[in-house]
Amino acid sequence: MALSVLLFVGLGVVVFVGFNIGGSNVGVAFGPAVGSKSISTTGAAALMTVCFFLGGWTVGRGVVRTMGGRIVPSSEFTFVASIVVLFFIGLALFLANVVGVPASTSMTGVGSIAGLGLATNTLNWTTMGEIVSWWVVSPVIAFWVSGVIGRYFYPHLNRLFAVKQTAGSLLELDRSRTPPRPTLGVNTTVRELVGTLLVVVVACYTAFSAGTSNAANAIAPLVGAEAIDIGPGIILAGLAVGLGAFTIGRRTMDTMGNDLTEMPLLAALIVAMVSSTLVTLLSWFDIPVSVVIISTMSIVGLGWGRATRTVTVTDVRQGESPAVSVDAFATDADGQTVGGGGSPPDPGTKPAPIGDETADDESAVDLFKPGASARVIAMQNLVPAIATLTSFLLFRFVVLS
Repeated sequence: MALSVLLFVGLGVVVFVGFNIGGSNVGVAFGPAVGSKSISTTGAAALMTVCFFLGGWTVGRGVVRTMGGRIVPSSEFTFVASIVVLFFIGLALFLANVVGVPASTSMTGVGSIAGLGLATNTLNWTTMGEIVSWWVVSPVIAFWVSGVIGRYFYPHLNRLFAVKQTAGSLLELDRSRTPPRPTLGVNTTVRELVGTLLVVVVACYTAFSAGTSNAANAIAPLVGAEAIDIGPGIILAGLAVGLGAFTIGRRTMDTMGNDLTEMPLLAALIVAMVSSTLVTLLSWFDIPVSVVIISTMSIVGLGWGRATRTVTVTDVRQGESPAVSVDAFATDADGQTVGGGGSPPDPGTKPAPIGDETADDESAVDLFKPGASARVIAMQNLVPAIATLTSFLLFRFVVLS
């Protein structure tokens, strides 16, 4: 009887964790798409549920096994210990959703499990060292890849992909044919349709990558305790994520969509592609990583790269550098477009060369703020650190039977 009650409580905590994951991750994945009116909040929540589940079901199984038995032996995951670890993860995400602190789901989950391992002297230092190494390396990779794109390719991509959104429906149903067929709206161009579909596809890819890494955070301890199997656990986590996406996720999508209106949609798509690819690749190798921190460093790198277009490498060697300071990507958001902020640039106009002080963005000095970036990253690491310490103290000094 007691075991059944604990299992019921454990499954309830799984739903609680998944609910909060869905509420926060759907905003990250579909905020730009919803903000640009490329998709409705209902459609975004539905796609988030499906793509997150697919990511967990395919690539995410290895991450579940890592968190459920490689960081600490699965024998350490008693029912009570599993519930406590899941509670730490869910509580951290809940507080993050309430107060807006950008907490890392994977780092909080791994930290809670590591606290258990430290308290019981069962932590696998080799596995933990491998995970932490990738926590350090992956944001650096995201920064430099995005920085190179921002410095050398962004203006060209902006001219290639920026599409002005037109009034009216994107598609209409032609009922004069049998069967009825969808056709372009009255004002819709093929370029606009392709751009809009690209926004939605990239959002789905981001949701998929979130599933590869974050599904484990909802179920790994109970899988380690052999209370549930991976398959049913991922199904339960996917349903809980969908519940969060359809409820509290509506607010986070609206918030993220509005917050990103000063950030060209093309920039958001680049960040999503870079960060999602890194997360998916590392999840393929069973490494749980932080989607939030990788995305943040991708944003910082892209802004830094665009800001530094005003100087050459020679200038930097001579001690000259751009006065980069505030509000990343506030440079070309004077109108809504699919693919890039502001009115679409003339494709025939060549970007200003690197080193030109008016290079492409007149407010390039507004693209990068090191102080603000450091504070954001510090906050993203604070919650996992607290979860690790609290977990260690609890498992070390409180007897949990």
